[in-house]
Amino acid sequence: MTEIVALGEVMLRFDPGEGRIRTARTFQVWEGGGEYNVVRGLRRCFGLRTAIVTALADNAVGRLVEDLILQGGVDTSLIRWVRADGIGRTARNGLNFVERGYGIRGALGVSDRAHTAVCRLRKGDFDWDAVFGAGPRWFHTGGIFAGLSETTVDVAEEAMMAARRHGVTVSYDPNYRASIWADRGGPDSAREVDLRLARHADVVVGALGLAGTRPGGTRIGADAIPDALAEAADRAPNASVVATTLRTVSAADTNDWSSAAWSAETGFVTGPRMRDLHVLDRIGSGDGFAAGLIYGLLTGISLERALAYGTAHGALVMTTPGDASMASLAEVEALIANGSAHVRR
Repeated sequence: MTEIVALGEVMLRFDPGEGRIRTARTFQVWEGGGEYNVVRGLRRCFGLRTAIVTALADNAVGRLVEDLILQGGVDTSLIRWVRADGIGRTARNGLNFVERGYGIRGALGVSDRAHTAVCRLRKGDFDWDAVFGAGPRWFHTGGIFAGLSETTVDVAEEAMMAARRHGVTVSYDPNYRASIWADRGGPDSAREVDLRLARHADVVVGALGLAGTRPGGTRIGADAIPDALAEAADRAPNASVVATTLRTVSAADTNDWSSAAWSAETGFVTGPRMRDLHVLDRIGSGDGFAAGLIYGLLTGISLERALAYGTAHGALVMTTPGDASMASLAEVEALIANGSAHVRR
């Protein structure tokens, strides 16, 4: 039985390795997407049975993405296949070109995801009562999926409301991307969507996206994190937990990495602090954090301990290429034990 379901787009990622996109002659391909990365990590690292709800154009590229998802162990039975017309006029599959960055040169992403099969999704395309009636314990989605088109926000809300009707825990990640909103109202429209959807969430990850006047508009200093999380909690009135990663970048390949959370039961809680963390590929680290946090909350451990799982897993995701986790649960627990003396079992 599937334990965790996510709703989001899965793209084909093109990785030039140590080189640059604009001079590449070869690329390695991976699958990836903000919401999908969470359930892949929960499957491959934490051993939970997961599924992705998405749409793909039914052509060779879509079937490649499906094959990569299957290699990650995520259930593909909820994929909606959309007829392809041969040139991508009516539906296509999303592409994402990503440079890792090094030293003074930051990471670079060039996405090609307009008019994809996912963007065409509408309310009623999925039987959510059947999905959640089958017994999953958790549902996850986020602002990237919701922002893809005028209709995807309706699909996300429909799914979140159905999950709550069935007693399924719902998590939401605001996960703001300026490029997605550039021609659709910008950060103000993104904030409107986030507030609409966050009210259906039991857990908000990336919660600093709900703080401040608009997403991405204000850098929040360390001293202001407790107040910012309290503000996020006020804007997600049904959420029992709001959590965030904390990152300080000294170079593209060297970051300080930590996390924090708030709940009504515990108040403000911090995760382990990892200083001068060496970064190979930071893409997907926030999703790795979400996966570890969700695993911890599902197993009923303390919020502090759940933050430790999320922080350690996100850190390990940054040590390997691609969006997806290549870490094992044993490695996560060893990192918690060896690198975070203040974290208690």
